[in-house]
Amino acid sequence: MDFLPLELQQYVENHTSPESEVLKKLNRDTHVNVMKPRMLSGHLQGRLLAMISQMLRPQHILEIGTYTGYSAICLAEGLAEAGTLHTIDVNAELEEMVRRYFAEAGLTDKIKYYLGQALTIIPTLPYTFDLVFIDADKVNNVNYFDLVIDKVRAGGFIITDNVLWSGKVANSTLNTDKDTQAVLAFNRKVHEDPRVENILLPIRDGLLIARKI
Repeated sequence: MDFLPLELQQYVENHTSPESEVLKKLNRDTHVNVMKPRMLSGHLQGRLLAMISQMLRPQHILEIGTYTGYSAICLAEGLAEAGTLHTIDVNAELEEMVRRYFAEAGLTDKIKYYLGQALTIIPTLPYTFDLVFIDADKVNNVNYFDLVIDKVRAGGFIITDNVLWSGKVANSTLNTDKDTQAVLAFNRKVHEDPRVENILLPIRDGLLIARKI
């Protein structure tokens, strides 16, 4: 998923503010004990998410796809004083770990953690969001976007992860599987949507940032 040469990637991370001790611990714990640790946002992407959140000072953040909680902790760094992050995941097996790290980060009262299908939960959330982070099953990216766009305030942001899908989006011989096709369809949809302006950043596996007009 990392497209930079290893030595350049290391240079970039060396010149990026470090992870907190809690995030370092969570990073290690995920890589040692959880399947598919590459799903973790990690140092560079995590600092970018935190900085965007800090610039916005959001009152309400929605995250679709909690995994082990790394990106949620990063995003919560920029919350307004009375702000809340709402994060949804379907994997109940990770609940104990996620809640433990939220507590260790001092965020238990700032994060609402929902277990279940995001497609069902999102319509029940009576909030206007300043920032949305989509990082779940790729085949539903379009559905997630359609569900959240009307819940995002004008000037708010939707950030979607894995939009380069290990480079498959630009390789016609590798882009025939359903996940890559879903990513291609999503990228095209957002790019052509008149309700947003967008930029695709080649950070890790690609981040598509859309600002609602």
